[in-house]
Amino acid sequence: MPQSDLTFAVPKGRLLDDALPVMERAGVVPEPGFHDKANRALCFATAREDLRLIRVRAFDVATFVAHGAAQIGIVGSDVIEEFDYADLYAPVDLDIGHCHLAVAKQAEDTRDIDAQSHVRVATKYPNITRKHFERHGIQAECVKLNGAMELAPSLGLSRRIVDLVSTGTTLRENGLVETMRILDITARLIVNRAALKTDSRVAELVETFRREADARASQQVAA
Repeated sequence: MPQSDLTFAVPKGRLLDDALPVMERAGVVPEPGFHDKANRALCFATAREDLRLIRVRAFDVATFVAHGAAQIGIVGSDVIEEFDYADLYAPVDLDIGHCHLAVAKQAEDTRDIDAQSHVRVATKYPNITRKHFERHGIQAECVKLNGAMELAPSLGLSRRIVDLVSTGTTLRENGLVETMRILDITARLIVNRAALKTDSRVAELVETFRREADARASQQVAA
């Protein structure tokens, strides 16, 4: 019987811009319309007849791959840590999309939460956030937001936020300061465990991406 097409899930947004050159060097070359950000299509052909791309939200990349709807994908390690899916395997650190997850507060807020047992936190990472504060003996009441996290302290929604930080510019422009670094983040190649065991094409793609990542690392050392 002929094998069904492979589905490769990629995230919308800035991480995709970093991932595209890596994908193309690994032989995952999207159809021309994929690069058009005005294109609202979600599914795209590639130069390989047996491989298609789906372009979805980062959290959904992990869900599609974990449940086998996609066999392989690229996502930040923050998403992997937040969901901790048993059927998800992250064999290759792509060394792109560098940022970190951090706790932040209003710059003028001098209150010490370390002396308290409870704090309200706005975040789209409730699992990581609860675990982080638990390690410090604090119960975190997480308010789930998918964006505009920086508004939460000034509007009285929460004392703290937990969000991705790259340059720190967005925090500064909204009167916030970082108080603690939780997790360093890079993009990872992820695969469905069952697909990796049963479809040799998935294993071949993993090895191709690993060789590409190793080659880039060697070039950086040489430079």
